[in-house]
Amino acid sequence: MVLKPEGVFIPNVTPFDKEGEIKYDSLDDLVEYWINGGVTGIVVNDSTGEFPYLSRDEKKKLIHYIKERVSDRAKVFAGTGSMSTWETIELTKDAKDVGAEGALITTPFFFKPNDFEIIRYFVDVIEAVDLPVIIYNVPRFTGYSIAPNVVSRISEECDGLVALKDRSGNPSNIAEVIRLCGNRVHCLSGSVDMFLPSMMLGGKGAIVDVGNILPFECVELFKACRKGDITSARMYQQTASLLNNVLLGFPQIAAIKSALNFLGYNVGAPRKPLLELSEVSKASINTALRNR
Repeated sequence: MVLKPEGVFIPNVTPFDKEGEIKYDSLDDLVEYWINGGVTGIVVNDSTGEFPYLSRDEKKKLIHYIKERVSDRAKVFAGTGSMSTWETIELTKDAKDVGAEGALITTPFFFKPNDFEIIRYFVDVIEAVDLPVIIYNVPRFTGYSIAPNVVSRISEECDGLVALKDRSGNPSNIAEVIRLCGNRVHCLSGSVDMFLPSMMLGGKGAIVDVGNILPFECVELFKACRKGDITSARMYQQTASLLNNVLLGFPQIAAIKSALNFLGYNVGAPRKPLLELSEVSKASINTALRNR
């Protein structure tokens, strides 16, 4: 596996109409917005894309659709994690069949596995599929954080593990994975607030939901870090963090979609049971966008 993800990746939102059906025309406009912003790639069916609410067929169609629109202008990865090893393997094979170049796989959720079970889960999946794998560490949704030594053990057994998306918010977690794994596993921040800190620790980029709204600023933050221009990197980090702090005051998906609607991308509301924000909440986000 030669893929080593570096740069800024967008975990794209999934636009829905009032009936909850996917709005592909809005997705067209967003893809162009992100690519014009200079992003390295798009991650379809991530948590920001509301993957738990998408059917298997919808997931495949979204990957295929975005891959066709992107062509060779950016990488296309796909979120394929599920609660069982079997289903994760099937979803990952689906993703490869329709053009994904890598798979983002969350640690198992609902039942909390022990370290050995986590290792076996990823080893079994990686050995069964023909796609580079990025582990998605997201304690907010799974209820636990994958230990750095567990990531290291998986990487020692499988060349197919190429990266870690870390959304633990813990800089020591990223630092320890980098120390243990070196260049075997590229660390990507999953939280925009950890973007600059993780780059300073040796991280290789980010997969961040704020990138949906601020692709250019996130890309410039990455470029500034690579150039060693810390003054510019701080400026872009502050811009992204300021907006992120406002968004964090509201339900994640609804807040991001509200911001994109304000910018004119017509992504609609989240799929139920999630609901859109109140008009008062939307006004707070709109003010933050005007003042960014």
